[in-house]
Amino acid sequence: MTGNDELRLTRRTWPEARALFGPDLVAIVPVGSTEPHGPHLPLDVDVTIADAQAMRAAELLVEQGVSAIVLPPVNYGVTFFTDGFEGRVTLRPGTLWAVLEDLVDSLSEQGVRRVVLCNAHLEPGHIKVLRGIAKDYAEPRAEKAVVVFPDNTRRRWAGTLGAEFQSGDCHAGQYETSIVLAADPGGVRAEAQKSLPSVQVDLVEKMQAGAQSFREVGAVDAYCGDPAAATAAEGRELIDALAEMVCVTVRERWPDLFERAAESNR
Repeated sequence: MTGNDELRLTRRTWPEARALFGPDLVAIVPVGSTEPHGPHLPLDVDVTIADAQAMRAAELLVEQGVSAIVLPPVNYGVTFFTDGFEGRVTLRPGTLWAVLEDLVDSLSEQGVRRVVLCNAHLEPGHIKVLRGIAKDYAEPRAEKAVVVFPDNTRRRWAGTLGAEFQSGDCHAGQYETSIVLAADPGGVRAEAQKSLPSVQVDLVEKMQAGAQSFREVGAVDAYCGDPAAATAAEGRELIDALAEMVCVTVRERWPDLFERAAESNR
């Protein structure tokens, strides 16, 4: 295995998984979607971003003495907002809820008690499901894992992710394109990316007013923001910021993990 492979559950054998699983393991679940992201990015952008965040967070946790593993990404989400663009594959909210609930319960049955959801798909209906799961699994219960969800749409975290992200006009724009340039550079159609004009649609305001799709808000090519301004260097900084969000959340929810790690190093 390579260095990164050891952080992926799927690269482990079952005896190795048995040795890892237990109440002190932090199991990180990347959650994305399969949907259009402009003419310059592939359909799996949200999967790429969530996986990059999860892997970097696992690296940082392990460096601090905390046991962590990254599960395979959830590749589908609630993607009604990209209706009308080819390539969109959506789940109903109840289906996504059931998938995540089954996943957490399956881990719980094997002794895992700490689960983190790393999400990169920002559609409100999708995020509502993740918040609901985290709320339902917020407190320790017999033979059940606790779930935390570092929600980057919350003001506390949004402020660490740059001006475009904070504006809301960031679907396949500078923010997401930068991260893909860092995590999956071969996925970016460079010629298209550099030629795209900036598109500002006041996405959040129009969604709050009742808009139901990107076409309705004026994002006629399934993107908004400024993809031409994206850079891999910014993408690496954003991945670090997303990973730090996870590490801070884990430390705040489970300080005992870090206390024990510190004790073992004395």
